[in-house]
Amino acid sequence: MKTLIRGGRVIDPAHHTDEVKDLWIEDDRVIDGSECSEPDAGVVVDASEMVVMAGGVDIHTHIGGGKLSIARMLMQDSIDQTAAELGRQAMECDYLPTAAVTGQRYLEMGYTVAFEPAMIPCNARAAHSEMADIPGLATGGFCLLGNDEVLLRLIATGTDQAQINNYVAWMVRATQSIAIKVVNAGGISAFKFGERNLNVDEKHPHYGITPGGVIRVLARAAKEIGLTHPLHIHCSNLGVPGNIASTLATIRAADGYPIHLTHAQFHSYGQAEQGMSSAAGMLVDALYKNPNVTIDVGQIMFGQTVTISADAPHQFDNRHHASPKKSVIADIECEAGCGVVPFRYRKRQFVHALQWAIGLELFLMVDDPSRVFLTTDHPNGAPFTAYPHLIRLLCDRTFRETALSEIDADAAASSSLAGLDRQYSFNDIATMTRSAPARIMGLRDRGHLAPGAIADVVIYQNNPDVEAMFRSPQHVFVRGKHLIDRQRQTDRMDLELAKTLPKETLIADVEFDSRQVDQFRSLYNELSTFDFLRLQISDDELQSVIGSAPVRQQTRGRSL
Repeated sequence: MKTLIRGGRVIDPAHHTDEVKDLWIEDDRVIDGSECSEPDAGVVVDASEMVVMAGGVDIHTHIGGGKLSIARMLMQDSIDQTAAELGRQAMECDYLPTAAVTGQRYLEMGYTVAFEPAMIPCNARAAHSEMADIPGLATGGFCLLGNDEVLLRLIATGTDQAQINNYVAWMVRATQSIAIKVVNAGGISAFKFGERNLNVDEKHPHYGITPGGVIRVLARAAKEIGLTHPLHIHCSNLGVPGNIASTLATIRAADGYPIHLTHAQFHSYGQAEQGMSSAAGMLVDALYKNPNVTIDVGQIMFGQTVTISADAPHQFDNRHHASPKKSVIADIECEAGCGVVPFRYRKRQFVHALQWAIGLELFLMVDDPSRVFLTTDHPNGAPFTAYPHLIRLLCDRTFRETALSEIDADAAASSSLAGLDRQYSFNDIATMTRSAPARIMGLRDRGHLAPGAIADVVIYQNNPDVEAMFRSPQHVFVRGKHLIDRQRQTDRMDLELAKTLPKETLIADVEFDSRQVDQFRSLYNELSTFDFLRLQISDDELQSVIGSAPVRQQTRGRSL
């Protein structure tokens, strides 16, 4: 069946389109409608005075895995109490929604793809299983490396890059991942040997290698095995005043290989008399000088949340700031770590207010919206449902100035936010949330609206209140299915229709030399409580047991 979306303002930065035009869908794809006429359409949607975009793509949101289960157990009393006070169910918690609610809330904002950025290999099944329960959303995961004992031993013993590339590629393939991520490179492992903070050029107390060396090896591996997404880096010294030095050292350590710095707001701090200052300008200058670097922001918003991270050393330090006063610091198979610390951001608290301002500085100071991505590091900075509010802060200077006047006065004075006049355009928003994230993840048929694209299409009603506009689109099509039609139906999406959409897991189609697997298995089994090969999730298991079809994304091809 054909669907005609008539007379909307189509914004598709991937093809330099911003014009009023018709858009045609047939089944699950956008088609060339040049030879179609309105009688050919089984459904006609009048998009006059509306904005039409591709479905949103979130490259960094914690939506699957054991860390969420730990967080829910830790926070169950608070979740239940808040649910009772608000007259809703516990599964609707703002910062820890269940899988079903996660899918509904993303779709209701017009997002159709989301990536879990931290899957440790031994927990990949749990992460994929939870994401398979998210209705309507295509998902994927990043394999977490850089603190696992096998990789650190390979680097420490001088193993050649080609062999390390095979290990990385095997891990990506085994865990059905689309990218690789490193958290506090080598630092989580060093924590187990008594080292609290391992700086980028400081040697690991046991292996004698540096975080910078781990980053360089992994960034090179990501490029040479053909991953489209560059190495996804959670830098050293998260949240520590003065950590901009570590962030800049991380960029240097990459030695020109493509890298992506995640939740960069938490890594853009200088030092001052009050303990912390904004170093957003220093990071932005480094971006201009290093075209191999992209970032997502990890914007904080004020209110209650829970922080979950593989960065056990810094979560151990942060446990003193827990609100409420409880935390969990855990480890699984020595592949990384896990820290769960509940947290409340307060607008009248200097540090929290400055963090909020630093995030907005990064968004507004980076001129190219294809190099800075909209994230809150859900749930660490804020729930992903804060995106419409964040978009309004970026698009509406007057609204932003009002918000700035309400935060801690010293923090506002310490920020350059008041002097930033920029207002994002809808084209900027579409670039940052659609075309650029799709491109950096290698999603050839998503994030745009050209013929052949998957028919993930969102239609927003023009509204001076940009937050209201992006919170409640008038129409949402996912793979051609009309899940939200607020012009004819209720405000709620057709959840039953969303559940009929086959689940899809987006993965990288990488290759490895199977002759080296036995060596990796031997190294892994020396320290693990189960066999290396049990990490492997086959395509059949992913589809038949976990319940999500593997959809391989084209890679750049292997070079070594």
